[in-house]
Amino acid sequence: MRLSKILFLLVSRLAFADTYPRQLGVDAVHYTFRLTLSDATDEIVGNATVDLRFTASGVKEFTLDLGKPMTMTGLQPELPYRHDGDKLIIQLPVAPRVGERRLFQIAYHGKPASGLRIMKNKYGDRTFFSENWPDNARQWLPMIDHPYDKATSEFQITAPSNYQVVANGLLEEETDLGDGRRFTHWKQGVPIVSWLNALGVAQFSVRNTGQVKGIPISTWVYYQDRDKAAITFDEPTRQAMSFFSERVGPFQYEKLANVIAAGLNGGTEHASAIFYGERTIGDKPATRLVYHEIAHQWFGDAVTEKDWDDVWLSEGFATYFTLLAVEHYEGRDAFQAGLKRSREAIFGLDKTLPSAAVIHNNLADMKKVLNRLIYEKGGWTLHMLRVLIGDDKFMAGIRDYYQRYLNQNTTTAEFRHVMEEHAGIDLEWFFDQWLQRAGLPSVEGTWSYNADRKQVEIELKQTQAGEPYKLPLEVAVGDKVIKLRMQGQTERVSVSSEKAPDSVVLDPNSTTLMKASFKAK
Repeated sequence: MRLSKILFLLVSRLAFADTYPRQLGVDAVHYTFRLTLSDATDEIVGNATVDLRFTASGVKEFTLDLGKPMTMTGLQPELPYRHDGDKLIIQLPVAPRVGERRLFQIAYHGKPASGLRIMKNKYGDRTFFSENWPDNARQWLPMIDHPYDKATSEFQITAPSNYQVVANGLLEEETDLGDGRRFTHWKQGVPIVSWLNALGVAQFSVRNTGQVKGIPISTWVYYQDRDKAAITFDEPTRQAMSFFSERVGPFQYEKLANVIAAGLNGGTEHASAIFYGERTIGDKPATRLVYHEIAHQWFGDAVTEKDWDDVWLSEGFATYFTLLAVEHYEGRDAFQAGLKRSREAIFGLDKTLPSAAVIHNNLADMKKVLNRLIYEKGGWTLHMLRVLIGDDKFMAGIRDYYQRYLNQNTTTAEFRHVMEEHAGIDLEWFFDQWLQRAGLPSVEGTWSYNADRKQVEIELKQTQAGEPYKLPLEVAVGDKVIKLRMQGQTERVSVSSEKAPDSVVLDPNSTTLMKASFKAK
């Protein structure tokens, strides 16, 4: 690796970081979660085995996240520990060797404060659904509850036999125990971050709908909605799985299940088991939502931000790749309409979040992880990058980025570095102005026709506060599209034309995110 790249990546890792305390000498390898659920109580009984690898010398203490509503009842091996707040701190009498793996078994019980919703669904039936985003897994599961650490996992669930159980990965076992309870075992063989672990327990109608690119597809809806499952999910699921597999890279997980979940709005992209709100099920396909959540299986799940400051690498990507799927299946006009709706949303967000940039600056409050700017402006940033470097280089860079960081964590700086390699140009200015700068460019312009010179004369001015943006722009003069780069506060351009054009349009193809006013002089 060249020295320049080493320095680039080192500086990028130090630039921004949320405030979660990392344990650089501890790596979670695998979690086994054994849970007993009951209709008699909302309390759960848990027994978790945590498989840790120690990656540095001298580690004599490590921490797992576990919420105080959970009460510890045992630890194997027997070691000193303390349960303070949401932290379970375990002491080791002797530091493990570098590379050594050890198993720790944690017995506990309690009523989850959050993370696992135990509630009635829209039909009044009792259900259990996880909702770990962004850091609520700790309220019912002992683990490292932050995206910097990925691990494989499994759920071994004992629950009343009137329920079906869905979770990440493949179904290993389903056994009726003969006492009114059923044991269900799901195992996830691909490493994922904490909040992507999923558990759904309800009276489901389960449909296996074949495969896409060798991946089994299923739907899990309330039994009352079984006739609407195919309408809602089948076509958009097959479309999204085909499109992203072909354009980005192979799907990473053992299956894909679309699951209706109580207490949820929109969707949550758990790896291999996507949860959707109850209102999703209906008489027409949930196309855009399904595209978005399946796009996350590539961006956010398989390739995951290392830090909450970079959450746009998940949500901005899913937002834009939804539009790319729309462009592929519905055409350019539908894609352009989606871009314009997104742009209008950003204009509104700029008024309510005037000081917010897409990338967080050392995020401390998990309630502020997401805002719509991260989705919409993040997605528009990818669109402008595609326009700037061209379709072929953009998609080659995306595929390379996906392959390099597959089942790993990454940063904005590392994404930028990959795209610079494919574009062959420096992109620091682009990433800085669109992702780290708050606000938007505002451009006012006029045009006129000079009959003596046979020229269309265009004047543009940036009117936002602060330094001018570097803006690649397009202007349509009649049927001719002129490309220019506005780097200063003002720009004057003359375009040859034998006669006065019928129209002159700034940004005719929606290639630049800006507030624009443009008219004849």
